[in-house]
Amino acid sequence: MTKTKKLDFRPNEYVVYPAHGVGQIISVEEQEVAGLKLELFVISFEKDKMTLRVPTNKATEIGMRSLSSPDVITKAMTTLKGKAKVKRAMWSRRAQEYEQKINSGDLIAIAEVVRDLHRTDDQREQSYSERQLYEAALERLTREVAAVGGGDESLAAKQVGDVLMSRAA
Repeated sequence: MTKTKKLDFRPNEYVVYPAHGVGQIISVEEQEVAGLKLELFVISFEKDKMTLRVPTNKATEIGMRSLSSPDVITKAMTTLKGKAKVKRAMWSRRAQEYEQKINSGDLIAIAEVVRDLHRTDDQREQSYSERQLYEAALERLTREVAAVGGGDESLAAKQVGDVLMSRAA
C-alpha cells in the first residue's frame, strides 16, 4: 500500500466506513501512538454521535471508500425490486451472512439484505433479530442514498420505501 493512497479522501468529504456506514471526514491530524507518529482521518458519524480515527495509510486497506456513484445507487434500487432470495439454511447461519453483507460496506450487498428481509403487511411477522438486521441494513442504505442525493434522509427513506412497495404490488 503506497502512501499516495491517502490522498483519495479529504476533509469535509463524506465516506463509507464498512462497519459504521456514512461518515464525514472532519480533519486529518497527527498523533503519537506508542512512540510512532501516525496521520489519522478524523471521521464523524453525526447520527451515532461517534467519532472515529483511522490511520490514513490503512483507510483503503480496511475498506473505507468514497460514496457510491449514482449508477451504483440505481443498481441498488434495481436489486431492491428483485424477488427475495431466502436460503433454507438455519437462521443463525443466514443471520451471520446478512451481518457480513451489512458490514462489508458494499451498497449492493446491503440492498440484497434489505430486499431479502423486507416484509409486507400480509407476510408473517419478523423475529426480533430479523428486524434488527433489516433496520440496520435499511438505515445504511438510506444514509448512503441520502448522502449521494444531497443529504435529505427522509426523502431517501421515502424513495427506498417506494421501491420496496412497488415490488409488492
